[in-house]
Amino acid sequence: MLLVSSCLLVACNIDREPKGSMSSQRILEHPEEAIDGMTHGMYAQLKTWSDVMHRCGEYAGDNIMIRGASTDAFFEFISFNRTPQNYRLQDFWDNSYKAIIQASNIIELYGTSTDEEVKAHVGEAYFIRGFLYFYLVRAYGRPYYQDPEKNLGVPIIKSAPKDVFDKFTLPDRATVAETYAQAIEDLKQAETLLPERSGTPFYASKGAAQALLSRLYLYMSGTYEQPNTQYAQLASEYATKVISSGKYSLLNREDFMKYNQLLPESNKESIFVVRRLASEYSGYDHYYGVGGMYANIGGMGWGEMYASAKYLALLDETGRNDFRPTSTRIVDARAAFIEPVYAPEKTEVFRFIKSEESGDLNYLQLPITRSNGQIIAKEAKDSGQAESYTLTAIDANQEIYSITYKGKTYRGVIDLYIKLNRAYPMFYITKCSREGENSHLHSPVISRLGEVYLNRAEAEAKLGNYSAALTDLNIIRTRSIPGAAYASLDATNASERIDKERQLELAFQAERSYDVFRNGGSLVRRYPGAHHQREDIAPTDYRVVYFIPQNAIDAYPGKLTQNPTH
Repeated sequence: MLLVSSCLLVACNIDREPKGSMSSQRILEHPEEAIDGMTHGMYAQLKTWSDVMHRCGEYAGDNIMIRGASTDAFFEFISFNRTPQNYRLQDFWDNSYKAIIQASNIIELYGTSTDEEVKAHVGEAYFIRGFLYFYLVRAYGRPYYQDPEKNLGVPIIKSAPKDVFDKFTLPDRATVAETYAQAIEDLKQAETLLPERSGTPFYASKGAAQALLSRLYLYMSGTYEQPNTQYAQLASEYATKVISSGKYSLLNREDFMKYNQLLPESNKESIFVVRRLASEYSGYDHYYGVGGMYANIGGMGWGEMYASAKYLALLDETGRNDFRPTSTRIVDARAAFIEPVYAPEKTEVFRFIKSEESGDLNYLQLPITRSNGQIIAKEAKDSGQAESYTLTAIDANQEIYSITYKGKTYRGVIDLYIKLNRAYPMFYITKCSREGENSHLHSPVISRLGEVYLNRAEAEAKLGNYSAALTDLNIIRTRSIPGAAYASLDATNASERIDKERQLELAFQAERSYDVFRNGGSLVRRYPGAHHQREDIAPTDYRVVYFIPQNAIDAYPGKLTQNPTH
Protein backbone atom coordinates (compact mmCIF):
# COMPACT_ATOMS: atom_id res chain seq x y z
CA MET A 1 0.00 0.00 0.00
CA LEU A 2 1.12 3.63 -0.27
CA LEU A 3 2.46 4.84 2.39
CA VAL A 4 3.96 8.10 1.87
CA SER A 5 4.10 7.38 5.62
CA SER A 6 5.82 4.01 5.18
CA CYS A 7 8.14 5.59 2.64
CA LEU A 8 9.16 8.02 5.31
CA LEU A 9 9.89 5.12 7.62
CA VAL A 10 11.49 2.49 5.45
CA ALA A 11 12.95 4.04 2.33
CA CYS A 12 14.63 6.91 4.03
CA ASN A 13 16.63 5.21 6.73
CA ILE A 14 15.99 8.11 9.06
CA ASP A 15 13.28 7.23 11.57
CA ARG A 16 14.03 3.59 12.18
CA GLU A 17 17.00 1.37 11.67
CA PRO A 18 16.85 -1.58 9.21
CA LYS A 19 19.20 -4.44 9.92
CA GLY A 20 22.74 -3.79 8.70
CA SER A 21 22.24 -0.06 8.16
CA MET A 22 23.82 2.87 9.91
CA SER A 23 21.78 3.96 12.90
CA SER A 24 19.46 6.88 12.22
CA GLN A 25 21.00 8.74 15.15
CA ARG A 26 24.50 8.32 13.71
CA ILE A 27 23.31 9.55 10.30
CA LEU A 28 21.95 12.67 11.95
CA GLU A 29 25.11 13.22 14.00
CA HIS A 30 27.60 12.31 11.23
CA PRO A 31 25.81 12.85 7.91
CA GLU A 32 29.08 12.97 5.96
CA GLU A 33 29.44 9.22 6.52
CA ALA A 34 26.09 8.38 4.94
CA ILE A 35 25.73 10.49 1.81
CA ASP A 36 27.22 7.98 -0.63
CA GLY A 37 24.96 5.20 0.58
CA MET A 38 21.89 7.42 0.60
CA THR A 39 22.59 8.57 -2.96
CA HIS A 40 23.10 5.02 -4.22
CA GLY A 41 19.88 3.98 -2.50
CA MET A 42 18.02 6.72 -4.32
CA TYR A 43 19.28 5.48 -7.70
CA ALA A 44 18.53 1.87 -6.73
CA GLN A 45 14.89 2.81 -6.14
CA LEU A 46 14.62 3.90 -9.78
CA LYS A 47 15.30 0.37 -11.00
CA THR A 48 12.01 -0.91 -9.62
CA TRP A 49 10.23 2.34 -10.53
CA SER A 50 11.25 2.22 -14.19
CA ASP A 51 9.36 -1.00 -14.99
CA VAL A 52 5.86 0.39 -14.41
CA MET A 53 6.90 3.80 -15.71
CA HIS A 54 7.58 2.14 -19.06
CA ARG A 55 4.29 0.24 -19.11
CA CYS A 56 2.22 3.32 -18.22
CA GLY A 57 3.71 5.37 -21.04
CA GLU A 58 4.20 2.80 -23.80
CA TYR A 59 1.25 0.43 -23.44
CA ALA A 60 -1.21 3.31 -23.59
CA GLY A 61 0.14 4.37 -27.00
CA ASP A 62 -0.07 3.02 -30.54
CA ASN A 63 3.38 1.51 -31.11
CA ILE A 64 2.49 -1.91 -29.71
CA MET A 65 -0.26 -4.52 -29.91
CA ILE A 66 -0.99 -7.43 -27.60
CA ARG A 67 -1.99 -10.91 -28.75
CA GLY A 68 -5.07 -11.08 -26.50
CA ALA A 69 -6.73 -9.90 -23.33
CA SER A 70 -4.68 -10.42 -20.18
CA THR A 71 -5.52 -10.74 -16.50
CA ASP A 72 -2.37 -8.77 -15.68
CA ALA A 73 -3.07 -5.26 -14.41
CA PHE A 74 -1.06 -3.78 -17.28
CA PHE A 75 -3.88 -4.70 -19.69
CA GLU A 76 -5.82 -1.75 -18.29
CA PHE A 77 -3.15 0.53 -19.75
CA ILE A 78 -3.78 -0.95 -23.21
CA SER A 79 -7.56 -1.26 -23.02
CA PHE A 80 -8.15 2.10 -21.27
CA ASN A 81 -10.50 0.31 -18.86
CA ARG A 82 -9.18 2.33 -15.95
CA THR A 83 -9.63 1.32 -12.30
CA PRO A 84 -8.13 2.71 -9.08
CA GLN A 85 -7.37 -0.83 -7.86
CA ASN A 86 -4.51 -1.41 -10.30
CA TYR A 87 -1.54 -2.83 -8.39
CA ARG A 88 0.94 -1.73 -11.05
CA LEU A 89 -0.18 1.88 -10.65
CA GLN A 90 0.22 1.36 -6.93
CA ASP A 91 3.83 0.29 -7.51
CA PHE A 92 4.46 3.33 -9.72
CA TRP A 93 3.05 5.68 -7.06
CA ASP A 94 4.85 4.04 -4.15
CA ASN A 95 8.24 3.78 -5.82
CA SER A 96 8.06 7.36 -7.05
CA TYR A 97 7.39 8.75 -3.59
CA LYS A 98 9.96 6.51 -1.93
CA ALA A 99 12.65 7.99 -4.21
CA ILE A 100 11.24 11.50 -3.70
CA ILE A 101 11.50 11.14 0.06
CA GLN A 102 14.99 9.68 -0.23
CA ALA A 103 15.99 12.69 -2.35
CA SER A 104 14.32 15.11 0.07
CA ASN A 105 16.25 13.63 3.00
CA ILE A 106 19.53 14.21 1.17
CA ILE A 107 18.53 17.79 0.40
CA GLU A 108 17.48 18.43 4.01
CA LEU A 109 20.60 16.93 5.54
CA TYR A 110 23.20 18.29 3.12
CA GLY A 111 21.60 21.25 1.36
CA THR A 112 23.72 23.86 3.11
CA SER A 113 27.06 22.10 2.62
CA THR A 114 29.84 24.03 0.89
CA ASP A 115 31.83 20.90 0.04
CA GLU A 116 31.88 20.52 -3.75
CA GLU A 117 31.48 16.75 -3.71
CA VAL A 118 28.56 16.94 -1.28
CA LYS A 119 26.94 19.69 -3.34
CA ALA A 120 27.07 17.41 -6.38
CA HIS A 121 25.21 14.72 -4.40
CA VAL A 122 22.61 17.30 -3.42
CA GLY A 123 22.31 18.19 -7.09
CA GLU A 124 21.62 14.53 -7.85
CA ALA A 125 18.86 14.54 -5.25
CA TYR A 126 17.27 17.65 -6.74
CA PHE A 127 17.44 16.03 -10.16
CA ILE A 128 15.76 12.81 -9.04
CA ARG A 129 13.04 14.65 -7.16
CA GLY A 130 12.32 17.06 -10.01
CA PHE A 131 12.26 14.42 -12.69
CA LEU A 132 9.96 12.17 -10.63
CA TYR A 133 7.49 14.99 -10.00
CA PHE A 134 7.43 15.50 -13.77
CA TYR A 135 6.85 11.82 -14.48
CA LEU A 136 4.12 11.66 -11.81
CA VAL A 137 2.25 14.71 -13.05
CA ARG A 138 2.23 13.58 -16.67
CA ALA A 139 0.69 10.24 -15.59
CA TYR A 140 -1.79 11.47 -12.98
CA GLY A 141 -2.39 15.06 -14.12
CA ARG A 142 -4.08 16.28 -17.28
CA PRO A 143 -2.06 17.70 -20.22
CA TYR A 144 -0.69 21.12 -19.38
CA TYR A 145 -2.66 23.01 -22.04
CA GLN A 146 -5.92 21.97 -20.33
CA ASP A 147 -6.36 24.51 -17.51
CA PRO A 148 -3.24 23.73 -15.43
CA GLU A 149 -4.17 26.23 -12.70
CA LYS A 150 -7.32 24.23 -11.95
CA ASN A 151 -6.58 20.59 -12.79
CA LEU A 152 -4.87 18.54 -10.11
CA GLY A 153 -1.33 17.21 -10.25
CA VAL A 154 0.18 15.27 -7.34
CA PRO A 155 1.00 15.99 -3.68
CA ILE A 156 4.21 17.97 -3.24
CA ILE A 157 6.11 16.53 -0.28
CA LYS A 158 9.54 17.98 0.30
CA SER A 159 10.43 16.67 3.72
CA ALA A 160 9.63 13.79 6.02
CA PRO A 161 7.76 14.44 9.25
CA LYS A 162 10.11 14.49 12.19
CA ASP A 163 8.35 11.53 13.78
CA VAL A 164 6.21 9.35 11.51
CA PHE A 165 4.87 7.49 14.54
CA ASP A 166 3.24 10.68 15.74
CA LYS A 167 0.08 12.07 14.16
CA PHE A 168 0.74 14.13 11.05
CA THR A 169 -1.07 15.31 7.94
CA LEU A 170 0.22 15.50 4.37
CA PRO A 171 -1.11 17.95 1.77
CA ASP A 172 -3.69 17.14 -0.89
CA ARG A 173 -2.71 17.22 -4.54
CA ALA A 174 -1.22 20.43 -5.87
CA THR A 175 -2.43 21.76 -9.20
CA VAL A 176 -0.79 20.69 -12.45
CA ALA A 177 0.82 24.14 -12.70
CA GLU A 178 2.17 23.94 -9.15
CA THR A 179 3.56 20.44 -9.71
CA TYR A 180 5.33 21.53 -12.90
CA ALA A 181 6.68 24.56 -11.03
CA GLN A 182 8.13 22.27 -8.34
CA ALA A 183 9.75 20.03 -10.94
CA ILE A 184 11.26 23.08 -12.65
CA GLU A 185 12.55 24.50 -9.38
CA ASP A 186 14.23 21.21 -8.50
CA LEU A 187 15.72 20.66 -11.95
CA LYS A 188 17.10 24.21 -12.04
CA GLN A 189 18.72 23.65 -8.66
CA ALA A 190 20.18 20.43 -10.06
CA GLU A 191 21.47 22.29 -13.12
CA THR A 192 23.31 24.71 -10.83
CA LEU A 193 24.83 22.08 -8.56
CA LEU A 194 25.64 19.20 -10.89
CA PRO A 195 28.90 18.79 -12.82
CA GLU A 196 29.04 18.33 -16.58
CA ARG A 197 29.55 14.60 -16.84
CA SER A 198 29.93 12.48 -19.93
CA GLY A 199 30.42 8.74 -20.21
CA THR A 200 28.39 8.03 -17.07
CA PRO A 201 24.75 8.52 -18.09
CA PHE A 202 23.52 6.48 -15.14
CA TYR A 203 24.36 9.42 -12.83
CA ALA A 204 22.60 12.76 -12.92
CA SER A 205 24.48 15.56 -14.63
CA LYS A 206 24.04 19.15 -15.69
CA GLY A 207 23.16 17.94 -19.18
CA ALA A 208 20.58 15.49 -17.80
CA ALA A 209 18.84 18.31 -15.92
CA GLN A 210 18.87 20.52 -19.01
CA ALA A 211 17.57 17.75 -21.26
CA LEU A 212 14.64 17.12 -18.93
CA LEU A 213 13.93 20.83 -18.69
CA SER A 214 13.77 20.98 -22.48
CA ARG A 215 11.12 18.25 -22.47
CA LEU A 216 9.25 19.64 -19.48
CA TYR A 217 8.93 23.08 -21.07
CA LEU A 218 7.87 21.39 -24.32
CA TYR A 219 5.02 19.74 -22.40
CA MET A 220 4.03 23.24 -21.25
CA SER A 221 4.28 24.77 -24.72
CA GLY A 222 0.65 24.23 -25.71
CA THR A 223 -0.55 22.75 -28.97
CA TYR A 224 0.52 23.61 -32.50
CA GLU A 225 -2.79 25.44 -32.97
CA GLN A 226 -2.44 27.38 -29.72
CA PRO A 227 1.22 27.41 -28.71
CA ASN A 228 2.58 28.97 -25.55
CA THR A 229 5.57 30.73 -27.05
CA GLN A 230 7.14 31.58 -23.67
CA TYR A 231 7.54 27.92 -22.82
CA ALA A 232 8.41 26.94 -26.39
CA GLN A 233 11.29 29.42 -26.24
CA LEU A 234 12.53 27.93 -22.97
CA ALA A 235 12.28 24.40 -24.39
CA SER A 236 14.43 25.48 -27.33
CA GLU A 237 16.97 27.26 -25.10
CA TYR A 238 17.46 24.26 -22.83
CA ALA A 239 17.76 21.92 -25.80
CA THR A 240 20.43 24.21 -27.22
CA LYS A 241 22.37 24.09 -23.94
CA VAL A 242 22.57 20.31 -24.23
CA ILE A 243 23.38 20.22 -27.93
CA SER A 244 26.05 22.93 -27.77
CA SER A 245 27.71 21.51 -24.63
CA GLY A 246 29.69 19.03 -26.72
CA LYS A 247 29.21 16.37 -24.02
CA TYR A 248 27.00 14.15 -26.17
CA SER A 249 26.92 13.20 -29.83
CA LEU A 250 24.54 11.35 -32.10
CA LEU A 251 25.49 7.83 -33.04
CA ASN A 252 26.00 7.18 -36.73
CA ARG A 253 23.38 5.10 -38.51
CA GLU A 254 25.17 1.77 -38.12
CA ASP A 255 25.83 2.25 -34.41
CA PHE A 256 22.32 3.59 -33.80
CA MET A 257 20.89 0.34 -35.18
CA LYS A 258 22.67 -1.36 -32.26
CA TYR A 259 21.60 1.22 -29.69
CA ASN A 260 19.90 -1.38 -27.52
CA GLN A 261 23.05 -3.53 -27.40
CA LEU A 262 25.44 -0.83 -26.21
CA LEU A 263 26.33 -0.56 -22.55
CA PRO A 264 25.31 2.88 -21.23
CA GLU A 265 28.91 3.92 -20.56
CA SER A 266 29.76 3.12 -24.19
CA ASN A 267 26.84 5.08 -25.64
CA LYS A 268 27.78 8.68 -26.39
CA GLU A 269 24.16 9.60 -27.25
CA SER A 270 22.69 8.63 -23.87
CA ILE A 271 22.20 11.48 -21.41
CA PHE A 272 20.46 9.74 -18.51
CA VAL A 273 19.42 6.11 -18.11
CA VAL A 274 18.31 3.92 -15.23
CA ARG A 275 21.21 1.51 -15.07
CA ARG A 276 20.54 -2.21 -14.80
CA LEU A 277 23.37 -4.70 -14.26
CA ALA A 278 23.45 -8.29 -15.48
CA SER A 279 24.61 -9.39 -12.02
CA GLU A 280 21.40 -8.13 -10.43
CA TYR A 281 19.05 -9.03 -13.27
CA SER A 282 17.49 -12.38 -12.36
CA GLY A 283 15.97 -15.04 -14.59
CA TYR A 284 12.59 -13.83 -13.37
CA ASP A 285 13.35 -10.39 -14.85
CA HIS A 286 14.03 -11.90 -18.26
CA TYR A 287 10.40 -12.99 -18.36
CA TYR A 288 8.60 -10.36 -16.33
CA GLY A 289 10.68 -7.33 -17.17
CA VAL A 290 9.83 -4.98 -20.02
CA GLY A 291 11.79 -6.79 -22.75
CA GLY A 292 10.33 -10.18 -21.86
CA MET A 293 6.86 -9.07 -22.98
CA TYR A 294 8.18 -7.90 -26.36
CA ALA A 295 10.25 -10.93 -27.41
CA ASN A 296 11.45 -14.41 -26.60
CA ILE A 297 15.24 -14.41 -26.92
CA GLY A 298 17.22 -17.56 -26.29
CA GLY A 299 14.15 -19.21 -24.84
CA MET A 300 13.58 -16.37 -22.35
CA GLY A 301 10.60 -14.03 -22.35
CA TRP A 302 6.87 -14.33 -23.03
CA GLY A 303 6.97 -12.53 -26.39
CA GLU A 304 3.27 -11.57 -26.27
CA MET A 305 3.40 -7.95 -27.44
CA TYR A 306 4.51 -6.93 -30.90
CA ALA A 307 5.12 -3.86 -33.02
CA SER A 308 1.78 -2.49 -34.16
CA ALA A 309 0.78 -2.46 -37.81
CA LYS A 310 0.58 1.32 -37.51
CA TYR A 311 4.19 1.58 -36.39
CA LEU A 312 5.35 -0.90 -39.03
CA ALA A 313 3.58 1.15 -41.71
CA LEU A 314 5.40 4.29 -40.55
CA LEU A 315 8.71 2.48 -40.83
CA ASP A 316 7.81 1.49 -44.40
CA GLU A 317 6.68 4.92 -45.62
CA THR A 318 9.86 5.67 -47.55
CA GLY A 319 10.46 2.09 -48.66
CA ARG A 320 9.75 -1.40 -47.50
CA ASN A 321 11.88 -2.77 -44.71
CA ASP A 322 12.42 -6.36 -45.80
CA PHE A 323 13.33 -8.65 -42.91
CA ARG A 324 13.65 -11.87 -44.91
CA PRO A 325 17.02 -13.53 -44.21
CA THR A 326 17.68 -13.94 -47.94
CA SER A 327 16.83 -10.37 -48.88
CA THR A 328 17.24 -8.22 -45.79
CA ARG A 329 16.89 -4.54 -46.57
CA ILE A 330 16.54 -2.02 -43.74
CA VAL A 331 15.41 1.33 -45.15
CA ASP A 332 14.67 3.06 -41.85
CA ALA A 333 17.35 2.36 -39.24
CA ARG A 334 14.67 2.21 -36.56
CA ALA A 335 13.38 -0.97 -38.16
CA ALA A 336 16.51 -2.68 -36.80
CA PHE A 337 14.68 -3.01 -33.47
CA ILE A 338 11.95 -5.15 -35.05
CA GLU A 339 12.52 -8.88 -35.59
CA PRO A 340 9.77 -11.00 -37.18
CA VAL A 341 9.74 -14.65 -36.14
CA TYR A 342 9.86 -16.60 -39.39
CA ALA A 343 8.69 -20.22 -39.51
CA PRO A 344 11.44 -22.71 -40.41
CA GLU A 345 9.57 -23.93 -43.51
CA LYS A 346 10.16 -20.58 -45.28
CA THR A 347 6.82 -20.71 -47.07
CA GLU A 348 6.17 -17.71 -49.31
CA VAL A 349 2.95 -15.88 -48.43
CA PHE A 350 1.06 -12.73 -49.24
CA ARG A 351 0.40 -10.90 -45.97
CA PHE A 352 -2.22 -8.19 -45.66
CA ILE A 353 -4.66 -6.77 -43.14
CA LYS A 354 -8.33 -7.40 -43.80
CA SER A 355 -11.56 -6.03 -42.34
CA GLU A 356 -13.85 -8.32 -40.41
CA GLU A 357 -17.64 -7.99 -40.49
CA SER A 358 -17.40 -6.45 -37.01
CA GLY A 359 -15.20 -3.69 -38.38
CA ASP A 360 -12.11 -4.98 -36.56
CA LEU A 361 -8.91 -5.64 -38.48
CA ASN A 362 -6.90 -8.86 -38.66
CA TYR A 363 -3.84 -10.18 -40.44
CA LEU A 364 -4.10 -12.82 -43.14
CA GLN A 365 -1.15 -14.73 -44.64
CA LEU A 366 -2.03 -16.64 -47.80
CA PRO A 367 0.44 -19.05 -49.47
CA ILE A 368 1.40 -18.00 -53.01
CA THR A 369 2.53 -19.66 -56.21
CA ARG A 370 4.30 -18.05 -59.12
CA SER A 371 3.37 -19.15 -62.64
CA ASN A 372 3.64 -17.57 -66.11
CA GLY A 373 4.39 -14.14 -64.72
CA GLN A 374 1.44 -14.23 -62.35
CA ILE A 375 1.39 -14.54 -58.58
CA ILE A 376 -1.56 -16.43 -57.14
CA ALA A 377 -2.54 -16.41 -53.47
CA LYS A 378 -4.65 -19.31 -52.26
CA GLU A 379 -6.90 -19.67 -49.24
CA ALA A 380 -7.93 -23.16 -48.13
CA LYS A 381 -11.65 -23.72 -47.52
CA ASP A 382 -13.44 -26.17 -45.24
CA SER A 383 -14.89 -27.82 -48.34
CA GLY A 384 -11.39 -28.80 -49.40
CA GLN A 385 -11.41 -26.40 -52.32
CA ALA A 386 -9.00 -23.45 -52.31
CA GLU A 387 -10.01 -19.94 -53.27
CA SER A 388 -7.48 -18.31 -55.63
CA TYR A 389 -6.63 -14.60 -55.89
CA THR A 390 -4.40 -13.00 -58.51
CA LEU A 391 -2.14 -10.32 -57.06
CA THR A 392 -1.72 -6.96 -58.77
CA ALA A 393 1.68 -5.27 -58.59
CA ILE A 394 1.96 -1.94 -56.82
CA ASP A 395 5.77 -2.03 -56.61
CA ALA A 396 7.08 -5.34 -57.90
CA ASN A 397 10.70 -4.50 -57.01
CA GLN A 398 9.74 -4.27 -53.34
CA GLU A 399 7.19 -7.07 -53.73
CA ILE A 400 4.30 -4.87 -52.68
CA TYR A 401 0.99 -5.99 -54.22
CA SER A 402 -2.74 -5.59 -53.89
CA ILE A 403 -5.42 -8.23 -53.58
CA THR A 404 -9.17 -8.07 -54.10
CA TYR A 405 -10.52 -10.20 -51.29
CA LYS A 406 -14.24 -10.65 -50.61
CA GLY A 407 -15.10 -7.56 -52.61
CA LYS A 408 -12.50 -5.27 -51.03
CA THR A 409 -9.03 -4.36 -52.26
CA TYR A 410 -6.14 -4.50 -49.81
CA ARG A 411 -2.45 -3.68 -50.01
CA GLY A 412 0.14 -6.15 -48.73
CA VAL A 413 3.58 -7.69 -49.20
CA ILE A 414 5.08 -10.97 -50.27
CA ASP A 415 7.06 -12.34 -47.38
CA LEU A 416 7.96 -15.58 -45.68
CA TYR A 417 5.40 -16.99 -43.29
CA ILE A 418 5.70 -15.37 -39.85
CA LYS A 419 4.73 -17.49 -36.88
CA LEU A 420 1.43 -16.62 -35.24
CA ASN A 421 0.56 -16.10 -31.60
CA ARG A 422 -3.17 -16.65 -31.73
CA ALA A 423 -4.03 -14.80 -34.95
CA TYR A 424 -1.13 -12.33 -34.94
CA PRO A 425 2.25 -12.48 -36.69
CA MET A 426 5.02 -12.14 -34.14
CA PHE A 427 6.89 -8.93 -34.89
CA TYR A 428 9.24 -8.98 -31.92
CA ILE A 429 10.53 -5.70 -30.46
CA THR A 430 14.15 -5.79 -29.27
CA LYS A 431 14.75 -2.15 -28.36
CA CYS A 432 14.31 -3.06 -24.69
CA SER A 433 16.54 -6.15 -24.82
CA ARG A 434 20.07 -7.38 -25.55
CA GLU A 435 22.07 -4.75 -23.66
CA GLY A 436 25.60 -6.09 -23.72
CA GLU A 437 24.08 -8.87 -25.86
CA ASN A 438 22.52 -10.23 -22.67
CA SER A 439 19.01 -11.50 -23.50
CA HIS A 440 16.55 -8.99 -22.00
CA LEU A 441 18.95 -6.82 -20.04
CA HIS A 442 17.91 -3.20 -20.56
CA SER A 443 18.73 0.13 -18.93
CA PRO A 444 15.64 2.30 -19.54
CA VAL A 445 16.48 5.49 -21.41
CA ILE A 446 15.18 8.64 -19.75
CA SER A 447 16.84 11.08 -22.15
CA ARG A 448 19.20 10.99 -25.11
CA LEU A 449 20.46 13.49 -27.63
CA GLY A 450 18.16 12.32 -30.43
CA GLU A 451 15.16 13.36 -28.36
CA VAL A 452 16.70 16.73 -27.53
CA TYR A 453 17.00 17.59 -31.24
CA LEU A 454 13.33 16.68 -31.68
CA ASN A 455 12.40 18.79 -28.65
CA ARG A 456 14.08 21.78 -30.24
CA ALA A 457 12.48 21.09 -33.62
CA GLU A 458 9.00 21.11 -32.09
CA ALA A 459 9.70 24.17 -29.97
CA GLU A 460 11.02 26.14 -32.97
CA ALA A 461 8.01 25.11 -35.06
CA LYS A 462 5.67 26.39 -32.35
CA LEU A 463 7.63 29.65 -32.44
CA GLY A 464 7.13 29.85 -36.20
CA ASN A 465 10.84 29.32 -36.90
CA TYR A 466 10.25 26.60 -39.47
CA SER A 467 13.68 26.76 -41.09
CA ALA A 468 15.42 26.04 -37.78
CA ALA A 469 12.87 23.34 -36.97
CA LEU A 470 13.44 21.69 -40.35
CA THR A 471 17.20 21.57 -39.82
CA ASP A 472 16.84 19.76 -36.49
CA LEU A 473 14.13 17.45 -37.76
CA ASN A 474 16.18 16.39 -40.76
CA ILE A 475 19.26 15.70 -38.61
CA ILE A 476 17.27 12.94 -36.91
CA ARG A 477 15.37 11.79 -39.98
CA THR A 478 18.37 11.44 -42.29
CA ARG A 479 20.37 9.62 -39.64
CA SER A 480 17.79 6.82 -39.95
CA ILE A 481 16.75 7.28 -43.61
CA PRO A 482 19.68 8.69 -45.63
CA GLY A 483 18.60 10.86 -48.52
CA ALA A 484 15.03 11.25 -47.24
CA ALA A 485 15.22 14.78 -45.83
CA TYR A 486 12.02 16.78 -45.79
CA ALA A 487 12.16 19.55 -48.38
CA SER A 488 10.01 21.95 -46.39
CA LEU A 489 8.29 22.56 -43.09
CA ASP A 490 5.52 25.05 -42.46
CA ALA A 491 2.29 25.53 -40.55
CA THR A 492 0.46 23.06 -42.79
CA ASN A 493 2.71 20.06 -42.18
CA ALA A 494 4.89 20.72 -39.12
CA SER A 495 2.71 18.96 -36.57
CA GLU A 496 2.28 15.85 -38.72
CA ARG A 497 5.96 15.54 -39.62
CA ILE A 498 7.42 16.28 -36.21
CA ASP A 499 4.91 14.00 -34.49
CA LYS A 500 5.75 11.22 -36.92
CA GLU A 501 9.50 11.50 -36.33
CA ARG A 502 8.98 11.56 -32.56
CA GLN A 503 6.89 8.40 -32.84
CA LEU A 504 9.48 6.64 -34.99
CA GLU A 505 12.49 7.78 -32.97
CA LEU A 506 11.17 7.49 -29.41
CA ALA A 507 9.11 4.31 -29.79
CA PHE A 508 9.40 1.90 -26.84
CA GLN A 509 10.81 4.64 -24.59
CA ALA A 510 7.49 5.33 -22.79
CA GLU A 511 6.90 8.69 -24.52
CA ARG A 512 4.24 8.06 -27.15
CA SER A 513 0.93 8.29 -25.27
CA TYR A 514 1.97 11.47 -23.51
CA ASP A 515 3.14 13.03 -26.78
CA VAL A 516 -0.25 12.37 -28.40
CA PHE A 517 -2.35 13.89 -25.65
CA ARG A 518 -0.15 16.87 -24.67
CA ASN A 519 -0.48 18.26 -28.20
CA GLY A 520 -4.25 17.85 -28.25
CA GLY A 521 -4.28 14.72 -30.41
CA SER A 522 -6.52 11.67 -30.21
CA LEU A 523 -5.11 8.18 -29.88
CA VAL A 524 -6.15 6.23 -33.00
CA ARG A 525 -5.46 2.48 -33.01
CA ARG A 526 -7.04 1.07 -36.16
CA TYR A 527 -4.87 -1.99 -36.42
CA PRO A 528 -5.00 -5.67 -35.38
CA GLY A 529 -4.78 -6.53 -31.70
CA ALA A 530 -6.84 -7.12 -28.58
CA HIS A 531 -7.37 -3.41 -27.85
CA HIS A 532 -10.57 -1.54 -28.74
CA GLN A 533 -9.71 -0.95 -32.38
CA ARG A 534 -12.65 1.30 -33.27
CA GLU A 535 -12.52 3.53 -30.19
CA ASP A 536 -10.44 6.68 -30.47
CA ILE A 537 -9.30 8.24 -27.19
CA ALA A 538 -9.72 12.01 -27.27
CA PRO A 539 -7.27 14.22 -25.32
CA THR A 540 -10.17 15.41 -23.17
CA ASP A 541 -11.24 11.86 -22.23
CA TYR A 542 -11.11 11.24 -18.48
CA ARG A 543 -9.05 8.09 -19.15
CA VAL A 544 -6.12 10.08 -20.53
CA VAL A 545 -4.87 10.24 -16.94
CA TYR A 546 -4.56 7.37 -14.48
CA PHE A 547 -6.53 7.05 -11.28
CA ILE A 548 -4.76 7.68 -8.01
CA PRO A 549 -4.40 4.18 -6.48
CA GLN A 550 -7.24 3.59 -4.05
CA ASN A 551 -4.89 2.07 -1.48
CA ALA A 552 -2.90 5.29 -1.58
CA ILE A 553 -6.04 7.29 -0.86
CA ASP A 554 -7.10 4.93 1.95
CA ALA A 555 -3.69 5.03 3.65
CA TYR A 556 -2.99 8.71 3.12
CA PRO A 557 -2.66 10.86 6.26
CA GLY A 558 -4.92 13.62 5.01
CA LYS A 559 -7.18 14.27 2.04
CA LEU A 560 -6.06 12.83 -1.31
CA THR A 561 -8.46 13.75 -4.11
CA GLN A 562 -9.22 11.16 -6.79
CA ASN A 563 -9.28 11.91 -10.52
CA PRO A 564 -12.74 12.18 -12.14
CA THR A 565 -14.41 8.88 -13.05
CA HIS A 566 -16.16 10.10 -16.20
